[in-house]
Amino acid sequence: EENGHQNKRLKSDVDEEDAEDQNKKSPKRKIVLLMAYSGKGYHGMQRNVGSSQFKTIEDDLVSALVQSGCIPENHGEDMKKMSFQRCARTDKGVSAAGQIVSLKVRLIDDILEKINNHLPSHIRILGLKRVTGGFNSKNKCDARTYSYMLPTFAFAHKDHDVQEELYRLDRETLERVNKLLACYKGTHNFHNFTSQKGPRDPSAKRYIMEMYCGEPFVRENMEFAVIQVKGQSFMMHQIRKMIGLVIAIVKGYAAESIMERSWGEEKVDVPKAPGLGLVLEKVHFEKYNRRFGNDGLHEPLEWTEEEEKIAVFKEQYIYPTIINTEREEKSMANWLNTLPIHDFNSSAVEMQTNNKNSKKSSDLEGSDGCGDDSD
Repeated sequence: EENGHQNKRLKSDVDEEDAEDQNKKSPKRKIVLLMAYSGKGYHGMQRNVGSSQFKTIEDDLVSALVQSGCIPENHGEDMKKMSFQRCARTDKGVSAAGQIVSLKVRLIDDILEKINNHLPSHIRILGLKRVTGGFNSKNKCDARTYSYMLPTFAFAHKDHDVQEELYRLDRETLERVNKLLACYKGTHNFHNFTSQKGPRDPSAKRYIMEMYCGEPFVRENMEFAVIQVKGQSFMMHQIRKMIGLVIAIVKGYAAESIMERSWGEEKVDVPKAPGLGLVLEKVHFEKYNRRFGNDGLHEPLEWTEEEEKIAVFKEQYIYPTIINTEREEKSMANWLNTLPIHDFNSSAVEMQTNNKNSKKSSDLEGSDGCGDDSD
């Protein structure tokens, strides 16, 4: 018996040593993780070391990576040590169905299961792929697709008395919405759709590949629709302002000509739709896939096998959060009440005249920190 106990003790010591040896032996590899999360209650994706009161998605992710044994603790404190890069820096409250992060990890057994065990249920790692050593998910990404889910009463004309739950979007209004959204396609100067970028800043020019609103559907007695937008990259608040301006035009607060004006040099007052409905749907790596996807060593960064898991996650965590929050907090309804406050008619000359007395302070109004939504 004594010998038996002795053997068991020795065996457990050996197991611990084996695990340590395994960690030393398992070399770090560059991978990408496919992430889905509900962003409600978080201050965006990107970690802010030192400001623990503003919880981010990356705080939870890094903690799970350390606890699962994929990365040493000091890599969690200094993310550069694991070459960490997120593809898109989603804003406060914004969700994702197909976020991609690249990093170096130890490829431990059952890695996805172990990471997910240390994550809350509203954050999931849905897939993993090996990538080239120099891969950077932000720089190698050549396009991003976002969706924006909103209650269709947002498009009801301001002169019509609308009961939110009873409103249904008619064909003619949907066609008008899509005609306006299509105007964004191509390259435009979006300096009026973000903060702290001047009209001559080259980085304010952005290329939009597609933008449209899908067929409406009813959830919990309220009608919703989803707008999809695919672009090379987006500046902070750009998508919300693009949608905000279309809503203002369709509701009758602004003339269609404001869109053309907003791409010119003058300052235009563009309203910013609520963050609640915005979801990072997918990130695209077409150039990388062409070069490395079929080289026999690396897989293309496509996630067809994970599509069902993504759809399930959206139905379970993202859509219910948007719908319930809209019903309880009325974020769209409350925001629509602020549209009459915006001045959609000021010309550049009028604004300059107004600004002379206030030392052009209105140019800085509404500045909310510069930083890009996803690049």
